[in-house]
Amino acid sequence: MGVTSPTAESLVVPCCPPITTSELSAEQAESAAVMFKALADPVRLRLMSKVAAAEGGEACVCDLLDVGVAQPTVSHHLKKLREAGLLTSRKQGTWVYYAVAPGALTSMAAILDASR
Repeated sequence: MGVTSPTAESLVVPCCPPITTSELSAEQAESAAVMFKALADPVRLRLMSKVAAAEGGEACVCDLLDVGVAQPTVSHHLKKLREAGLLTSRKQGTWVYYAVAPGALTSMAAILDASR
């Protein structure tokens, strides 16, 4: 019952300085684009929101199926969010529970922080 880790190339780390403080390198831009691209779909954005707002910090996949698409499509989108390093998952019995990956929201917010 361990946590499913995102792939090594998609681990979320504070990758980039705010875009208002310095120009992003090609590598930093690629890293940031992976995260933002994963959220550039309305269904994925809703799923991310549901998980982030879930009581207790994680959501059962059974509670994430009401986003207007079929269950296989929900699974596909959750996989994309995991691969981008935005979500983690763990299996408990027959259910999978999702949580926001540590540092994911902070990393994205830091890139867009225009107050610096």
